[in-house]
Amino acid sequence: MTIRPSRAANSLAKLPKREAILRAALEVFADFGVHGVAVPEIAERAGVGTGTIYRFFESKEELINEVFREQKRAVGRHLKDIDPKLPPRAMFDEFWKRMVQFVHDEPYAFRFLELHDHQSYLDEKSRELERRVLQPLLAVHRALQKRGVFRKDIRPEVAMSLHWGAFVNLFKAERAGYLSVKPRDVIAARDASWRLLAVEAP
Repeated sequence: MTIRPSRAANSLAKLPKREAILRAALEVFADFGVHGVAVPEIAERAGVGTGTIYRFFESKEELINEVFREQKRAVGRHLKDIDPKLPPRAMFDEFWKRMVQFVHDEPYAFRFLELHDHQSYLDEKSRELERRVLQPLLAVHRALQKRGVFRKDIRPEVAMSLHWGAFVNLFKAERAGYLSVKPRDVIAARDASWRLLAVEAP
């Protein structure tokens, strides 16, 4: 496997070394997966020596966890401050809009987070951050169930898994060349997801 220099190599060179390493690691992990990449290959992408990486991170696992936490925080930033006073359907639509924006704004982050199961290498700090990012979404879902807006026969955790899987695979299919996602496709997928949840779908 050959790790090519980043397409944004000039911009990486302008970053502080720690940030350049994290960005390079994100790109390489997104392109090749976590387990198939060695630290020297990350260093090559970042334009630093291998020893420089170990000045900032004690191990590859520590580096992976820091990349994971950075990208989970990015997801959280995209989803924060959705107005809780919005009508339920408007809130749901806003959630989808922001997730689509995340895919477009942060394609490497999206690919990295959805490559495969991360559980084998996550430390407790990463697991706790993931729980914190998900908790507000679960709380909103439970509140809407209590109000009779969402069906009560699907647990919030199950519903989120169904919707997240549908959302992720829509864009994975586009990346794999199986389809070209049009704005109307995103709207249709969003509306289908709403109908799966809503007691009375408009």
